[in-house]
Amino acid sequence: MTSESQEIKQLKQEMKELKEQLVQSEQLIMEISAPIIPSIIPETILIPITGRLSPERFERIITKILDVSYGEDINTIIVDFSAISEKEIGEIDIFGTYIENMAKAIGLMGIETLFVGFTPSLTQIMINSGVRELQGIKTFLTFRTALQYLMREKDMEFQKANQ
Repeated sequence: MTSESQEIKQLKQEMKELKEQLVQSEQLIMEISAPIIPSIIPETILIPITGRLSPERFERIITKILDVSYGEDINTIIVDFSAISEKEIGEIDIFGTYIENMAKAIGLMGIETLFVGFTPSLTQIMINSGVRELQGIKTFLTFRTALQYLMREKDMEFQKANQ
């Protein structure tokens, strides 16, 4: 083998390893950018959404939520968009459609979805995207108000620990 063909073979191997690392990094980013966090409310999880939202990423997030929800005893999911601004939304004109699709997909599994953290600009984007069924979507300004709602619904209250 000539040194040139050995170099080509070595470069191909390096390229293969880099592609594998890229796939692993993308999987890690997906897990980190939509973590599943247990809530203090039983049968409830929190999913804070961060980073750029492309249609592909939205689909992956929905799939992850459905997969996690299927095997667990979960009846409420709180999806938090507090960390998302207008610049993180890839296709602004269909953002509302993805929110609606997420709520419907999770709802078909019998799980209630609460959305929190919509800023005024995100709210305008959803309205302008032409979604007609936003009335059925439960939204709250903050995670705290969503938890307060759930506590009322489940007839729960905080109690001070004995000191």
